[in-house]
Amino acid sequence: MVDKPAGWTSHDVVARARRQLGTRRVGHAGTLDPMATGVLVLGVGRATRLLTFISGVDKAYVATIHFGVETDSLDADGEVVAVHDMAPPDPDALRAAAAALTGEIDQVPPMVSALHHEGRRLHELAREGVEVERPARRVVVHRFELSPTEDPMRWRAEVECSSGTYVRSLAADLGRALGGGAHLASLRRTAVGPFLEDEARPVDDLELLPPSEGVRHLPHVEVDAAAAAAVGHGRIPDAVAERLEGEGPWAVLDAGGALLAVCERRGARVKPAVVLAPSGAE
Repeated sequence: MVDKPAGWTSHDVVARARRQLGTRRVGHAGTLDPMATGVLVLGVGRATRLLTFISGVDKAYVATIHFGVETDSLDADGEVVAVHDMAPPDPDALRAAAAALTGEIDQVPPMVSALHHEGRRLHELAREGVEVERPARRVVVHRFELSPTEDPMRWRAEVECSSGTYVRSLAADLGRALGGGAHLASLRRTAVGPFLEDEARPVDDLELLPPSEGVRHLPHVEVDAAAAAAVGHGRIPDAVAERLEGEGPWAVLDAGGALLAVCERRGARVKPAVVLAPSGAE
Protein backbone atom coordinates (compact mmCIF):
# COMPACT_ATOMS: atom_id res chain seq x y z
CA MET A 1 0.00 0.00 0.00
CA VAL A 2 1.27 3.41 -1.00
CA ASP A 3 0.47 6.77 0.53
CA LYS A 4 0.18 8.64 -2.76
CA PRO A 5 1.61 12.17 -2.62
CA ALA A 6 -0.16 15.16 -4.14
CA GLY A 7 0.79 15.97 -7.70
CA TRP A 8 1.39 12.36 -8.71
CA THR A 9 -0.91 10.39 -10.97
CA SER A 10 -1.68 6.80 -10.07
CA HIS A 11 0.32 5.84 -13.16
CA ASP A 12 3.30 7.80 -11.79
CA VAL A 13 3.18 5.68 -8.65
CA VAL A 14 3.03 2.46 -10.67
CA ALA A 15 5.97 3.57 -12.83
CA ARG A 16 8.07 4.35 -9.73
CA ALA A 17 7.15 1.00 -8.18
CA ARG A 18 8.17 -0.82 -11.38
CA ARG A 19 11.60 0.79 -11.24
CA GLN A 20 12.07 0.12 -7.54
CA LEU A 21 10.93 -3.49 -7.69
CA GLY A 22 12.49 -4.34 -11.03
CA THR A 23 9.33 -5.73 -12.62
CA ARG A 24 6.81 -4.55 -15.21
CA ARG A 25 4.03 -6.47 -13.49
CA VAL A 26 2.66 -3.76 -11.22
CA GLY A 27 -0.90 -2.49 -11.17
CA HIS A 28 -3.17 -0.52 -8.86
CA ALA A 29 -6.68 -0.88 -7.48
CA GLY A 30 -8.62 2.35 -7.91
CA THR A 31 -7.31 5.54 -9.50
CA LEU A 32 -6.62 8.62 -7.38
CA ASP A 33 -6.66 12.07 -9.00
CA PRO A 34 -3.31 13.91 -9.10
CA MET A 35 -4.33 16.42 -6.39
CA ALA A 36 -5.49 13.64 -4.06
CA THR A 37 -3.34 11.88 -1.48
CA GLY A 38 -3.74 8.68 0.47
CA VAL A 39 -4.24 4.96 0.10
CA LEU A 40 -3.38 3.39 -3.24
CA VAL A 41 -3.21 -0.41 -3.24
CA LEU A 42 -0.66 -1.94 -5.61
CA GLY A 43 -0.40 -5.48 -6.91
CA VAL A 44 2.97 -6.94 -7.95
CA GLY A 45 3.79 -9.99 -10.04
CA ARG A 46 1.18 -12.75 -9.94
CA ALA A 47 -0.66 -10.77 -7.27
CA THR A 48 -1.75 -8.19 -9.88
CA ARG A 49 -4.52 -10.69 -10.65
CA LEU A 50 -5.90 -10.13 -7.18
CA LEU A 51 -6.61 -6.45 -7.85
CA THR A 52 -9.98 -7.31 -9.37
CA PHE A 53 -11.12 -8.42 -5.89
CA ILE A 54 -9.96 -5.13 -4.35
CA SER A 55 -10.99 -2.43 -6.85
CA GLY A 56 -14.71 -2.86 -6.16
CA VAL A 57 -14.59 -2.46 -2.38
CA ASP A 58 -15.91 0.59 -0.53
CA LYS A 59 -13.67 3.63 -0.07
CA ALA A 60 -13.34 6.32 2.62
CA TYR A 61 -12.18 9.92 2.17
CA VAL A 62 -11.55 13.14 4.02
CA ALA A 63 -12.02 16.25 1.90
CA THR A 64 -12.28 20.03 2.02
CA ILE A 65 -15.14 21.58 0.05
CA HIS A 66 -14.80 25.20 -1.05
CA PHE A 67 -18.16 26.87 -1.58
CA GLY A 68 -18.77 29.78 -3.94
CA VAL A 69 -16.30 28.78 -6.66
CA GLU A 70 -16.74 26.22 -9.44
CA THR A 71 -13.96 24.72 -11.57
CA ASP A 72 -14.07 22.76 -14.80
CA SER A 73 -12.57 19.67 -13.14
CA LEU A 74 -14.67 20.08 -9.98
CA ASP A 75 -11.46 20.25 -7.93
CA ALA A 76 -8.59 22.62 -7.18
CA ASP A 77 -6.58 21.46 -10.20
CA GLY A 78 -9.12 22.91 -12.62
CA GLU A 79 -9.75 26.34 -14.09
CA VAL A 80 -12.32 28.56 -12.39
CA VAL A 81 -15.50 28.67 -14.47
CA ALA A 82 -17.90 30.42 -12.09
CA VAL A 83 -17.80 32.51 -8.93
CA HIS A 84 -21.02 32.76 -6.92
CA ASP A 85 -22.07 35.48 -4.54
CA MET A 86 -22.88 32.98 -1.80
CA ALA A 87 -23.24 33.60 1.89
CA PRO A 88 -21.45 31.11 4.11
CA PRO A 89 -23.51 27.93 4.11
CA ASP A 90 -26.10 27.58 6.82
CA PRO A 91 -25.10 24.50 8.85
CA ASP A 92 -28.61 23.05 8.96
CA ALA A 93 -29.20 23.58 5.24
CA LEU A 94 -25.77 22.16 4.48
CA ARG A 95 -26.31 18.99 6.45
CA ALA A 96 -29.80 18.54 5.00
CA ALA A 97 -28.34 18.82 1.49
CA ALA A 98 -25.63 16.29 2.39
CA ALA A 99 -28.27 13.92 3.75
CA ALA A 100 -30.10 14.12 0.40
CA LEU A 101 -26.86 12.96 -1.26
CA THR A 102 -26.53 9.99 1.09
CA GLY A 103 -27.71 6.49 0.31
CA GLU A 104 -28.28 5.17 -3.20
CA ILE A 105 -27.99 8.06 -5.65
CA ASP A 106 -27.59 8.52 -9.39
CA GLN A 107 -24.37 10.41 -10.06
CA VAL A 108 -23.18 11.89 -13.35
CA PRO A 109 -19.41 11.34 -13.71
CA PRO A 110 -17.32 14.49 -14.31
CA MET A 111 -15.94 15.23 -17.77
CA VAL A 112 -12.43 15.37 -16.32
CA SER A 113 -12.21 11.68 -15.52
CA ALA A 114 -10.59 8.51 -16.82
CA LEU A 115 -13.84 7.03 -18.11
CA HIS A 116 -14.03 6.19 -21.80
CA HIS A 117 -16.35 7.54 -24.50
CA GLU A 118 -16.10 5.96 -27.95
CA GLY A 119 -12.56 4.77 -27.28
CA ARG A 120 -11.22 7.98 -25.75
CA ARG A 121 -10.89 9.07 -22.15
CA LEU A 122 -13.22 11.83 -21.05
CA HIS A 123 -10.40 14.03 -19.73
CA GLU A 124 -8.79 13.99 -23.20
CA LEU A 125 -12.03 15.25 -24.73
CA ALA A 126 -12.40 17.84 -21.96
CA ARG A 127 -8.94 19.28 -22.73
CA GLU A 128 -10.11 19.77 -26.32
CA GLY A 129 -13.17 21.66 -25.14
CA VAL A 130 -15.51 18.80 -26.00
CA GLU A 131 -18.28 17.83 -23.60
CA VAL A 132 -20.32 14.68 -24.13
CA GLU A 133 -23.40 13.37 -22.43
CA ARG A 134 -22.54 11.03 -19.57
CA PRO A 135 -25.18 8.65 -18.30
CA ALA A 136 -25.76 8.75 -14.58
CA ARG A 137 -24.47 5.79 -12.60
CA ARG A 138 -25.96 4.35 -9.43
CA VAL A 139 -23.56 4.69 -6.49
CA VAL A 140 -23.95 4.39 -2.75
CA VAL A 141 -22.85 7.04 -0.27
CA HIS A 142 -22.82 5.39 3.14
CA ARG A 143 -21.74 8.50 5.06
CA PHE A 144 -21.42 12.16 4.12
CA GLU A 145 -20.69 14.25 7.20
CA LEU A 146 -19.61 17.88 7.29
CA SER A 147 -17.90 20.01 9.91
CA PRO A 148 -16.81 23.68 9.82
CA THR A 149 -13.26 24.96 9.42
CA GLU A 150 -11.81 28.37 10.29
CA ASP A 151 -12.86 29.55 6.82
CA PRO A 152 -16.69 29.81 6.70
CA MET A 153 -16.65 29.02 2.97
CA ARG A 154 -14.67 25.80 3.46
CA TRP A 155 -16.11 22.75 5.17
CA ARG A 156 -14.45 19.46 6.05
CA ALA A 157 -16.22 16.40 4.67
CA GLU A 158 -15.92 12.75 5.65
CA VAL A 159 -17.23 10.37 3.00
CA GLU A 160 -17.66 6.62 2.95
CA CYS A 161 -18.93 5.37 -0.38
CA SER A 162 -19.08 2.60 -2.94
CA SER A 163 -16.41 2.13 -5.55
CA GLY A 164 -16.96 4.41 -8.53
CA THR A 165 -18.27 7.34 -6.49
CA TYR A 166 -16.76 10.73 -7.38
CA VAL A 167 -16.30 12.88 -4.29
CA ARG A 168 -15.69 15.82 -6.65
CA SER A 169 -19.21 15.37 -7.98
CA LEU A 170 -20.61 15.21 -4.45
CA ALA A 171 -18.96 18.56 -3.70
CA ALA A 172 -20.31 20.15 -6.89
CA ASP A 173 -23.81 18.76 -6.32
CA LEU A 174 -23.75 20.02 -2.75
CA GLY A 175 -22.85 23.52 -3.92
CA ARG A 176 -25.67 23.52 -6.47
CA ALA A 177 -28.13 22.27 -3.86
CA LEU A 178 -27.32 25.36 -1.78
CA GLY A 179 -28.06 27.69 -4.68
CA GLY A 180 -24.51 28.32 -5.84
CA GLY A 181 -21.51 26.13 -6.53
CA ALA A 182 -18.51 24.43 -4.95
CA HIS A 183 -15.39 22.48 -5.74
CA LEU A 184 -13.09 20.10 -3.93
CA ALA A 185 -10.16 21.98 -2.39
CA SER A 186 -8.43 18.85 -1.06
CA LEU A 187 -8.98 15.10 -1.00
CA ARG A 188 -7.36 12.29 0.95
CA ARG A 189 -8.34 8.64 0.66
CA THR A 190 -8.17 7.11 4.11
CA ALA A 191 -9.29 3.58 3.34
CA VAL A 192 -9.76 1.11 0.50
CA GLY A 193 -11.93 -1.57 2.06
CA PRO A 194 -9.82 -3.03 4.90
CA PHE A 195 -6.64 -1.22 3.79
CA LEU A 196 -6.17 1.82 6.03
CA GLU A 197 -4.02 4.93 5.75
CA ASP A 198 -1.88 4.08 8.78
CA GLU A 199 -0.62 1.03 6.85
CA ALA A 200 0.26 2.98 3.70
CA ARG A 201 3.93 3.72 3.03
CA PRO A 202 5.74 6.47 1.10
CA VAL A 203 6.24 5.67 -2.57
CA ASP A 204 10.03 5.44 -2.09
CA ASP A 205 9.74 3.03 0.84
CA LEU A 206 7.63 0.19 -0.51
CA GLU A 207 7.15 -3.04 1.39
CA LEU A 208 5.92 -6.20 -0.31
CA LEU A 209 3.24 -8.05 1.63
CA PRO A 210 2.24 -11.68 1.03
CA PRO A 211 -0.60 -12.13 -1.49
CA SER A 212 -2.90 -13.34 1.29
CA GLU A 213 -2.94 -9.75 2.59
CA GLY A 214 -4.48 -8.63 -0.69
CA VAL A 215 -7.60 -10.71 -0.06
CA ARG A 216 -7.78 -10.34 3.70
CA HIS A 217 -11.33 -9.01 3.31
CA LEU A 218 -12.56 -12.24 1.68
CA PRO A 219 -13.85 -15.22 3.63
CA HIS A 220 -11.24 -17.95 3.56
CA VAL A 221 -10.76 -21.67 3.93
CA GLU A 222 -7.58 -23.55 4.86
CA VAL A 223 -6.85 -26.84 3.11
CA ASP A 224 -4.51 -29.77 3.68
CA ALA A 225 -1.62 -30.76 1.43
CA ALA A 226 -3.67 -33.08 -0.78
CA ALA A 227 -6.32 -30.46 -1.43
CA ALA A 228 -3.62 -27.81 -1.93
CA ALA A 229 -2.11 -29.91 -4.72
CA ALA A 230 -5.51 -30.12 -6.43
CA VAL A 231 -6.04 -26.38 -6.09
CA GLY A 232 -2.62 -25.77 -7.60
CA HIS A 233 -3.81 -27.65 -10.68
CA GLY A 234 -6.95 -25.52 -10.94
CA ARG A 235 -9.42 -27.84 -9.21
CA ILE A 236 -11.45 -27.26 -6.05
CA PRO A 237 -12.14 -30.65 -4.38
CA ASP A 238 -15.78 -31.28 -3.48
CA ALA A 239 -14.81 -31.62 0.17
CA VAL A 240 -13.44 -28.08 0.11
CA ALA A 241 -16.39 -26.64 -1.83
CA GLU A 242 -18.79 -28.08 0.73
CA ARG A 243 -17.11 -26.03 3.45
CA LEU A 244 -17.66 -22.72 1.66
CA GLU A 245 -20.52 -20.57 2.91
CA GLY A 246 -22.19 -17.61 1.28
CA GLU A 247 -21.83 -16.39 -2.27
CA GLY A 248 -18.05 -15.91 -2.42
CA PRO A 249 -15.50 -15.23 -3.68
CA TRP A 250 -13.33 -17.10 -1.20
CA ALA A 251 -9.61 -17.21 -0.53
CA VAL A 252 -8.08 -20.69 -0.36
CA LEU A 253 -5.05 -20.93 1.95
CA ASP A 254 -2.63 -23.73 2.69
CA ALA A 255 -1.92 -24.90 6.23
CA GLY A 256 0.75 -22.22 6.60
CA GLY A 257 -1.59 -19.39 5.60
CA ALA A 258 -0.16 -18.86 2.08
CA LEU A 259 -2.69 -17.95 -0.59
CA LEU A 260 -3.24 -20.73 -3.11
CA ALA A 261 -6.21 -19.39 -5.05
CA VAL A 262 -9.35 -17.29 -5.07
CA CYS A 263 -12.41 -19.27 -6.08
CA GLU A 264 -15.92 -18.33 -7.15
CA ARG A 265 -19.24 -20.08 -7.54
CA ARG A 266 -20.06 -20.66 -11.19
CA GLY A 267 -23.43 -22.27 -11.52
CA ALA A 268 -23.49 -25.39 -9.37
CA ARG A 269 -19.70 -25.62 -9.21
CA VAL A 270 -16.97 -23.79 -7.31
CA LYS A 271 -13.98 -23.07 -9.52
CA PRO A 272 -10.74 -21.11 -9.15
CA ALA A 273 -10.84 -17.59 -10.59
CA VAL A 274 -7.15 -17.00 -9.80
CA VAL A 275 -4.53 -19.62 -8.93
CA LEU A 276 -1.26 -18.55 -7.29
CA ALA A 277 1.86 -20.47 -6.44
CA PRO A 278 2.23 -20.84 -2.65
CA SER A 279 5.34 -18.69 -2.82
CA GLY A 280 3.14 -15.75 -3.80
CA ALA A 281 4.09 -12.74 -5.91
CA GLU A 282 7.00 -13.00 -8.27
